[in-house]
Amino acid sequence: MESWKSHVRARLLRRDQTEKLPFAGVFTSLSQLEERFEIRKQVLDDVHSKSLERGGMEVGKNTRLLQLQLRESEHLAEKLSQTVSDLTAVLYLKEGELQYWNSRVSQYRQEAHTLAKGRNTLKATLSELEFTLECQSKELAALQAEQKGLKEAMAQARREKEELLQRWMEEKREEADRLNKYNDTQERLHRLTKQLKKHLHREMGKEYVPALTSP
Repeated sequence: MESWKSHVRARLLRRDQTEKLPFAGVFTSLSQLEERFEIRKQVLDDVHSKSLERGGMEVGKNTRLLQLQLRESEHLAEKLSQTVSDLTAVLYLKEGELQYWNSRVSQYRQEAHTLAKGRNTLKATLSELEFTLECQSKELAALQAEQKGLKEAMAQARREKEELLQRWMEEKREEADRLNKYNDTQERLHRLTKQLKKHLHREMGKEYVPALTSP
């Protein structure tokens, strides 16, 4: 942020130096010309008063020469005065621009201060979010490890369930086989008993028949 302020300040100073440097000697030259003008005017007044007292051709020539020089000086003084007026207007304009840019710099400084505060706030928020993210990452890793353990335990329980189901089905199948064999045995015993009873009835019938027919 300080580098930005230094850059703006350096640009403003360089602009002022560039725009004011060509006119740095104008006021000095104007003062010198005004001083020369006053001296020549005073000399001309002195010469004019002496020429009235003494008279003569040579004095008249000097008077005309001094009048020409005086008009030259007056012309130069007028030009320099106009130049000074123009430069004064330019300086007022530049001062207005400088005040405007100073106000803009103040505004930018305030905005930069506000942005710096916002940046610090965002930086603090980012730090909190990073800390929260780190904690959540650790919790997620722990949950993933726990989930992996639960999946392994579930897979083991499923395998044990399938093994138990297979043993139970095998036992039930063996029990069904034993029951079927028992039922077959009982059915054969029942048929054999029935046959024996029929055979016994027939034998007993044969024994009783002669006894009934005897005298």
